[in-house]
Amino acid sequence: ECLSGCSLVLVAAGMPRKPGMTRDHLFKVNADIAKGIVEACAKFCPQAVVALIVNPINSIVPAMAELYKKAGLDPKKIVGVTTLDCVRANKFVSDIVGCHPSNVEVPVIGGHDGITIMPVFSQEPMAARIDQSALQALDKKTQDAGADVVTKKNGKGSATLSMAYAAARFGRAVLSGMSGKPAVECAYVKSEVTDLPYFASRVEFGRGGVSKVLHYGSLNDYEKGRLEEVKVQLKSEIQAGLKYAAHGQLG
Repeated sequence: ECLSGCSLVLVAAGMPRKPGMTRDHLFKVNADIAKGIVEACAKFCPQAVVALIVNPINSIVPAMAELYKKAGLDPKKIVGVTTLDCVRANKFVSDIVGCHPSNVEVPVIGGHDGITIMPVFSQEPMAARIDQSALQALDKKTQDAGADVVTKKNGKGSATLSMAYAAARFGRAVLSGMSGKPAVECAYVKSEVTDLPYFASRVEFGRGGVSKVLHYGSLNDYEKGRLEEVKVQLKSEIQAGLKYAAHGQLG
């Protein structure tokens, strides 16, 4: 009942990833946790944007969005928060070119794990100062950043403060849109910009939440190759979420 009247619900829940833990194992545990919260949102604040920070987002978001759809609700109310990938890409570029991260805005498309994380450096003017080979290394660094944190914490946690910052930035964009000032932030949502049913790209938030899912734009040759790699991996992870939803419903 505490969710009654909410416009935005930021869901930071679930078991953190541990070294050696497979995404399938993590999904089985965290999907049930997410489902309990999403059920409550469906009952007490069905018009709210439900922003999921529950790994593996690539599978959790499709699962919860499809359950929302089965319940007669808008699946685009379920949004995967991928802002941390953008924050990291911006920071990595700013460190190299010597500017403040606020002056960099690298869109990150695809998904929110490993090779599905695809920073589009070619669309950021500051990144144009960096050699292409170095950008490819930054691509890999952005993909591995989350796992690197888990490793450095010896499996005792994952990104916390940086995730909190990213969640606040995302929440600010959503609330800005709801207050009448449209804002754009990358997010993982039900999408038609590729042949996959879920995909992360720039999303415009308006008074009702997601108002437009924007196309990822032009890519260079390296990024075109990466996109195909992303889609192959993401497809199987989305399928895991769809399978979960097919065998369940919101209570």
